[in-house]
Amino acid sequence: MIPAKIPSKARAQRGVSLIGLLFWAIVIGFLGYLAVRVLPTLNEYLTVQRAVDRVAAESPPTVGEVRKAFDRQKDIEYSISSISGKDLEITKENDRIVIRFAYEKEIPIVEPVYLLMKYKGRSK
Repeated sequence: MIPAKIPSKARAQRGVSLIGLLFWAIVIGFLGYLAVRVLPTLNEYLTVQRAVDRVAAESPPTVGEVRKAFDRQKDIEYSISSISGKDLEITKENDRIVIRFAYEKEIPIVEPVYLLMKYKGRSK
């Protein structure tokens, strides 16, 4: 019998191991979970910003009317739940109404762990 030829150097295997695949699946899954939890709050912030810009463009004469106009926008836009007209800071700069807002949103990740998002903005 002729002995089989043994290669002098073994070829290294390439690819992803099962442990590596599971690790990346967990990382990507967690990032996807965070995105699903955070994107609605970002959408709410953008909706609040648009509502504040609309109210400032209308230029109501009094602070009370600014608050009422924002509350009407809030009733129209169903996604605004974190802020109301009483939370707005209303000032006048160069004969223009400037509306500022700031609020915080807690997002539960796993029961003792929360993600705190702080949003603030002003009218254009």
